[in-house]
Amino acid sequence: MSIWLGVIVAALVVWALKNLGYLIPQRLVQGPLITRMAALTTVALLASLVVTQAIQNDSALVIDARVPAVAVAGVLLAIKAPFWVVLVSAGVIAAGLRFFGVLP
Repeated sequence: MSIWLGVIVAALVVWALKNLGYLIPQRLVQGPLITRMAALTTVALLASLVVTQAIQNDSALVIDARVPAVAVAGVLLAIKAPFWVVLVSAGVIAAGLRFFGVLP
């Protein structure tokens, strides 16, 4: 089985699952509980992706300048700072730590 066959099969499975969603009655997916769960699930998945990308390098855990930068970004997002401030601050923190040799 080649990699392309796996990609094509995965694409077909995702397409089929997406189209199966149209068969679910509207009353089951428009409630406040489902809406809240969908929003929280999206945030949790995105947060886990950010943390995984920040501390993982190949198959090892790495503590480098990205970790404090993500922590600063999290604090700034928690206090509802503008997004550009979050990005610039995290970038300055990571660049400063790398420039001064504190963290790789």
